[in-house]
Amino acid sequence: MLQSDLFTKTLKEAPKDEQAISAQLLQRAGFVDKLMAGVYSFLPLGLRVLKKIENIIREEMNGAGGQEILLPVLQPKEIWQRTGRWQDFDALYKLKGRDGKEMALGPTHEEVVVNLAKNFIDSYKDLPFYLYQIQTKFRDEFRVKSGLLRNREFLMKDLYSFHVSQEDLDKFYENMKKIYQRLFKRCGLESLIVEASGGTFSKYSHEFQVLSETGEDLIFHCSCGFARNKEIADLKEGDPCPECGKKIKLSQSIEVGNIFKLGNKYSEPFDLSYKDEKGEKKLVIMGCYGIGLGRIMGAIAEIHHDKNGIIWPESVSPFDAHLISILPKDGKSKNKVEEISKKLYYTLFKKERDGAGYEVLYDNRADVSAGEKLVEADLLGIPWRIVVSEKTVASGKIEIKRREQKTVKLIKPSEVYKIIKF
Repeated sequence: MLQSDLFTKTLKEAPKDEQAISAQLLQRAGFVDKLMAGVYSFLPLGLRVLKKIENIIREEMNGAGGQEILLPVLQPKEIWQRTGRWQDFDALYKLKGRDGKEMALGPTHEEVVVNLAKNFIDSYKDLPFYLYQIQTKFRDEFRVKSGLLRNREFLMKDLYSFHVSQEDLDKFYENMKKIYQRLFKRCGLESLIVEASGGTFSKYSHEFQVLSETGEDLIFHCSCGFARNKEIADLKEGDPCPECGKKIKLSQSIEVGNIFKLGNKYSEPFDLSYKDEKGEKKLVIMGCYGIGLGRIMGAIAEIHHDKNGIIWPESVSPFDAHLISILPKDGKSKNKVEEISKKLYYTLFKKERDGAGYEVLYDNRADVSAGEKLVEADLLGIPWRIVVSEKTVASGKIEIKRREQKTVKLIKPSEVYKIIKF
């Protein structure tokens, strides 16, 4: 992509109404735009990141046997009344159509997916199966001061599993723990599996938390792997770990996903049942597994940044490389810099390497100073920066460096493929 074609611009100052560093950086760099509290537009660069996250999630859910669906946002009052959540879900957005019927904007989809599954389950032979979607959710959150980490409108992946027994659910649930940790690691996040309240479903549910000094949550954790949310823990920092006896730590963290064993919580009010081998009727056992895509994006920016801007992990970066052409004002040098920059851009962009070329943002702007371009490059945080200038052209070289490193290498343009490897 030519940066001169990008309709967004960077901001020199952080928005005054944003407290979270991720919200400040993402808006300054032109990844998102705040429409109102808890509601953000994803701009071209931000959408590229979001799609990368979405693709990783989709690959992992498909690999777990998930089948992708897309459920409605508008949900009738009646199905929420069946579970009692029309009155009890305090973040529910309610509205009324011109026909007088009441509806909700979906904050989650248990009622909808169970109502759907009833149409397709008859026998134990129909189970298990796993349905997931990546869909917009709406929640009337009270606190929305953390940028993408807590929104009123947000994109979420929710998977629902349907089983014949608790044992079958337990087996799938444990597998999903491993899949979630791998998924977050692919996004550049090291997550802890944290015990949290299971509510009316089970003793514990599990959250996936990323340690961060700016996180909203507090968790007790130990090097042995034990972790528990402070809200349900009868512990204090320095207590012996319940698992290994070492001193336990208390840290701030960001929740990026959660999983629940629902049991028959939702299948019972909808009479979601199957006939077993003996022809006896039994309730379907369920689990649910959620991930907030915007939360992942916000968490990455919270953790992977320095004083100059974001440092995107390669797997989710909007581009692989940022090619910067620093043009002299005039003369042969200008033509040479422009020629080499264009040739390098189209070679990188079109070069077939393992069936695909690199994704390159080419800063070809002639009316922006070298200093501004380099500052913006750090703010955007693309993994590799390549600079072509009058100085490098004179020596037949180009500059290349990793975003997180200070060392700049001078290499021949033809050697770029030896350096940039994904």
